[in-house]
Amino acid sequence: MAITAEGLIQLGYKPEIDFSLQNDSGDTYIKSWMSGDAQPTVSAIEAAEVLWQAAYDGQAYARARKAKYDLLNQDEMRYDDTKNSTTTWVDAIDAIKAAHPKP
Repeated sequence: MAITAEGLIQLGYKPEIDFSLQNDSGDTYIKSWMSGDAQPTVSAIEAAEVLWQAAYDGQAYARARKAKYDLLNQDEMRYDDTKNSTTTWVDAIDAIKAAHPKP
């Protein structure tokens, strides 16, 4: 593994405020440390990046759902359902949730 911005962000630091990274030939390192805190160790950054990645991976279903929700014209669907006594919108949402269940 290596130093990542995600690991430092997981530790509570802000890019360009607390730190800046540089990548030379595929090797990322902390170019400058501007935080008042002591610079975390590489192993602490790597451990935090693992936590960040697990949280990110755990939200894959939510990202997939949002992409599908964005394709729907939900306001129009709800309006049409109200006017026509149908359940088109609910059916579409249920289908998306079934296709991308929470883990």
